[in-house]
Amino acid sequence: QKPKAPRGTENFHNKLRVLYSANRESRRVRRAARYISSHPERILDAPELLDDYYVNILDWSSENVLAVGLGPTVYLWNARTGEINQLMESDDEENLITSLRWVADGSHLAIGSGDKNVQIWNVGSQRLIRSMQGHDARIAALSWNNHVLSSGGRDSLVIHHDVRISQNVISSHNHHTQEVCGLTWSPDGTQLASGGNDNKCFIWELGRRNPRLEFTEHRAAVRALAWSPFQRNLLATGAGTADRCIRFFNTTTGSLIKSTETDSQVCSLQWSRSSRELVSAHGYSQNQISVWNYSNMSKIIDLKGHSSRVLHTSLSPDGTTLCSAGADETLRFWKIFNQKEKNKNAESDSSFKRGNWTRKIR
Repeated sequence: QKPKAPRGTENFHNKLRVLYSANRESRRVRRAARYISSHPERILDAPELLDDYYVNILDWSSENVLAVGLGPTVYLWNARTGEINQLMESDDEENLITSLRWVADGSHLAIGSGDKNVQIWNVGSQRLIRSMQGHDARIAALSWNNHVLSSGGRDSLVIHHDVRISQNVISSHNHHTQEVCGLTWSPDGTQLASGGNDNKCFIWELGRRNPRLEFTEHRAAVRALAWSPFQRNLLATGAGTADRCIRFFNTTTGSLIKSTETDSQVCSLQWSRSSRELVSAHGYSQNQISVWNYSNMSKIIDLKGHSSRVLHTSLSPDGTTLCSAGADETLRFWKIFNQKEKNKNAESDSSFKRGNWTRKIR
């Protein structure tokens, strides 16, 4: 009879069991590297899109409707149906659309233009609700905070409008010395960041006349502003051709956290909602869209396709798709981020119908 192999020690079996368990766990948590296509999912023609670094004429609503200002007209593109509608057109063709921003629930759109007024439109009924005054020059930036709409203009003013009352102007700030071209409220509604052509960024609190913080590190117009969705009081800022940097500030301490040279004019910034990453859109000289890992600011990918500077970006409501608007008069849609875990089973809001690869937005 063939002799049996000697029985291993208990310690020998335990080591194998531990090794097997460890490998099984590592396989379970290991994730495949995310693939980001270097080609857009869709391209829309956008004739008469203003080649102006200081305006803000693209915004994607929570109801999955993209608003874009083309010349004196605002168009709406429904990302679910592909339907395109004209919302409004200025009576004077020289009165160009210079800013727009959706209210949080996507029911109303605020529009600023060269005639110095802010209009509020009910999108469902396609009706003008009211027109608000206060500025002495065109309105380049808008941002909502519940019932308060903040506007920034070429007159260097930041004005807060309460849209519920007839005397809409409740306060204003005149600390910028040139055009206000960036404006965004923090997610919790406690802080407003404003950027201007005076190379400054201010942090405001509603009800306070003077800014709580002033950042002067940039050497060009501060237009790109984005609050972190994962870390309270973390603000990313980007500036023009003479600066070309993305800077990160702690708005609690007022300290500069870090700065990254991009080699191009910084036009727009967007944080990922599902990971610690962000996207920057650029102008001269490379006209690229860059995806960054925030922890070490290593570049994940450069997306190239626009033949002129990428002036505007906006994220889809599910946070997966970036729309970019370029001075080449095109809108391009890039699938960049994953959905948040809790939304994985939901149908992607940014999914597109196949076909009609290139269409005109108007």
